[in-house]
Amino acid sequence: MTAMPPQAPTLNLRPLMFETFVCTVAVMSFVALIGPVARTLGLAPWQAGMTVTMGGIAWMLMARVWGIASDRLGRRRVLLSGLAGFAVTYALLCAFMALALNTSMSPLPAFIGIVALRGLAGGFYAAVPACSAALVADHVNADKRASAMAGLGAASAVGMVVGPSFAGLLAMLGLALPLLLTCLLPLLALGVLWKWLPHHERTHERKGPALAISDKRLRRSLTLGFIAMVCVTVAQMTVGFFALDRLQLPPADAARVAGIALTSVGVALICAQMLVRKLNWAPLRLIGVGGSISALGFATVCFAVAPWMLYASCFVAAAGMGWVFPAVSALNANAVEADEQGAAAGSLVAVHGLGMISGPLLGTLLHQVDSRAPYVLVAALLLFGIAWTVLPRKGAAA
Repeated sequence: MTAMPPQAPTLNLRPLMFETFVCTVAVMSFVALIGPVARTLGLAPWQAGMTVTMGGIAWMLMARVWGIASDRLGRRRVLLSGLAGFAVTYALLCAFMALALNTSMSPLPAFIGIVALRGLAGGFYAAVPACSAALVADHVNADKRASAMAGLGAASAVGMVVGPSFAGLLAMLGLALPLLLTCLLPLLALGVLWKWLPHHERTHERKGPALAISDKRLRRSLTLGFIAMVCVTVAQMTVGFFALDRLQLPPADAARVAGIALTSVGVALICAQMLVRKLNWAPLRLIGVGGSISALGFATVCFAVAPWMLYASCFVAAAGMGWVFPAVSALNANAVEADEQGAAAGSLVAVHGLGMISGPLLGTLLHQVDSRAPYVLVAALLLFGIAWTVLPRKGAAA
């Protein structure tokens, strides 16, 4: 573990939290709008899904590239470059979708354009979580990192709740309006970070090859980070199907129930991560307690026979995950040296991207076996992840 150097300037987390919030609003607005946009343009459901998946693939492939670059070139330079690229490509994506809606563009060119621009935007945005986590590691002592990471996580969770609601309200005035307004949000974030990010920072001259993603110091954090993201995306993907097939609700009611359940997830994430900031527990303790709570929540979904039971189970599961995610980020940062923080953060973002891609596929396949099977799996995976992460270092500080 590395301690914060005495000469390091104090990092103001509020600009990073603002950037995380507004960019999450933009991304979640796109996710909320892609279904209606695809239907209007005549795209098949799998094509709409591919636009979201492409962003995850690009995120996974580029996260380590940005992280390693920030170790060598400096956090501010790389973070602002990535965010500027995201702001431009996301604006182009929104403008292209608005153009396609207003010109009755044929489905094939519309699909190709949206997928290509969504991939570019995802590739640029991968710089933001990787560099933000490395910035926190640079400026925050090891015993405070989980609390700081929770602040960024809470900002992201607020964006997850606000984004779909914001897009939905504006969509009543037309699908093009929310696209054109949300494309301004990354530009606003870029302006804030340009002004408030530290100008003077230490660049880390690393000699030799960059930190490998297979480095044994990262095994616990990357394994649990992948498991955590798989669990979240499995649940997100299958909750609507669970309401249809297990609760026996008609499609309209199932959509409403799924929406409320996902909103409860966002609220739980916000509350849990704000509590992490107050508790200031060590990462391993947060993982042990939070992971156990989340596994219990996922397991109780199997016994839900009414919507309120589904809401309660999702809230408990998400609350536990709100402890796990910042703890994993802190554990990941605490495992490496100062000149490896960008590569370590990029590696974690990459495995998160892999989880975002594989989770929905795994969840839908298991749902075909039994509507409860995905939740049994994620509860078991979390318990395995806790054992893998905590037991080898039981009683040690992380």
